[in-house]
Amino acid sequence: MALENTQSQMRKGVLEYCVLCVIARREIYSSDIIDILTSAKLLVAEGTLYPLLTRLKNSGLVTYKWVESTQGPPRKYFAITQSGLDYIRELDQTWKELIETVSNIKENKS
Repeated sequence: MALENTQSQMRKGVLEYCVLCVIARREIYSSDIIDILTSAKLLVAEGTLYPLLTRLKNSGLVTYKWVESTQGPPRKYFAITQSGLDYIRELDQTWKELIETVSNIKENKS
């Protein structure tokens, strides 16, 4: 298996969690989400982000509102819902357990 493929699959596995964490900070425009993820070295294309945002909205984890823009058409700003915050808390615990599990396996503690 190619290293790049494995790395890509690992990134995809944490993308939803990272997007929710970014949206939980403040109401945010989709291109700003991409900028934040990219600056953190988690590369994501618009074609990946938009379907994910739609799934998160349909699941009740995020909501959005349209805001008029002085530089073109209205922009859709995303915000986290209470269900989204609860979901992030659960994912936080899962993430901690996953890190511990991988560390234990790497260090042969299992």
